Amino acid sequence: MNLPPSIEHAIRQQKKACNQTLNGYMYHLAPMHEKITKLRSIMPNGVDIFYAMKANPHLSFLKAAHDAGVAGIEIASLGEAKRAVAAGFFPNALIYTGPGKTPEELRWSVDHNIQTVHLESLTEAYRLEAIAAAAGVQQDVLLRINTNFDIHEAQTTFSGGSRKFGVDEEQLHTVLPALLTLPHLNFRGLHVYAASGVLNVDDLLKNCALVFSLTQEIERSYPNIHCDIIDFGGGFGIDYLEHGADFDPELWAKGLQALIVEYGFQGRHFVLELGRYLAADSGFFCTEIIDIKESRGKKQVVCAGGINHFRRPAALNINHPMSIVRLGIEKLFNAQISIHDEAVYFGGPLCTGADKLANNVHIEAADIGDIAVFGLAGAYGLSMSNIEFLSHKRADEWVISS
Repeated sequence: MNLPPSIEHAIRQQKKACNQTLNGYMYHLAPMHEKITKLRSIMPNGVDIFYAMKANPHLSFLKAAHDAGVAGIEIASLGEAKRAVAAGFFPNALIYTGPGKTPEELRWSVDHNIQTVHLESLTEAYRLEAIAAAAGVQQDVLLRINTNFDIHEAQTTFSGGSRKFGVDEEQLHTVLPALLTLPHLNFRGLHVYAASGVLNVDDLLKNCALVFSLTQEIERSYPNIHCDIIDFGGGFGIDYLEHGADFDPELWAKGLQALIVEYGFQGRHFVLELGRYLAADSGFFCTEIIDIKESRGKKQVVCAGGINHFRRPAALNINHPMSIVRLGIEKLFNAQISIHDEAVYFGGPLCTGADKLANNVHIEAADIGDIAVFGLAGAYGLSMSNIEFLSHKRADEWVISS
């Protein structure tokens, strides 16, 4: 990874200023702001960009999304809702997705007039109906569908097979009629989120076409239904392996516009919930090398932080792009081990073999006291990690402006 000079400078300055072991996230929000601005300029009419704050709930990311003009925030808990509001978003700019919404979370949503609640089951629909009826209001809802199709090459799939997400497509003939009888729920459309981390534009466009076909089929079967909102979820991928396979949002936008015209869906609203794609390259996990040892022919690099602070590489079994900031720390003893042009293992300080940051990653040079920097760490970083494991100090978070 070619570490931006501004990030390297900030890391050196932070190490100098803190005068202690360095371990935390360096955030630079300009890339996120630029991505949102570009997406808003290229998307077809009717497409709204929502920030999926599960990717990174840090206040700086929420404010960056707000300042760049996202349509709102996709939330998946009451805690996220309150953070979004604290960052300056009105409740009616929130859309609530995800399974297992508690009565308390649904009650807050109704009381604060959030934009839409995305129903994951008939049970959830009846629960929300009772809450809305007690409040004497009508709540806009989308129905999430677990379709019979999926995207095979995606990093993570959310449709096809048995899933906890949404209502199975083959159950629509019983669920939809029941949903339409609930007077305090205002059915607005569909939510179909097939996959996450897709790099192939054609795969995501095929998904859009299948969703449009399903929409037409539903509207033919139920003449009193009009799906004026279609939520595609997210799906835009990030090239973590640096293969030069970046997702092309402009090509996707052009393809979606063609599909909108082909299906006669002009005038409808389309939702994109983007998290990883917006946030990933605005964060770097920076952790000091505490020890280097040789174990049966392979160097083991032990860092101040592990899966308790950066769990994603171990959870997905991938190596993030990385770099070493060389600090030239004096050796503790003459025979102290260093890294010289070799493939090594990076782990943290935790008492588990699963504490992996990277494996078989080639490093030109590194010494104890240098800083290992993992790129594309702005999404699913600290908040995804095993923060309480072994009660280590929480990783720091620093925001730089340039």
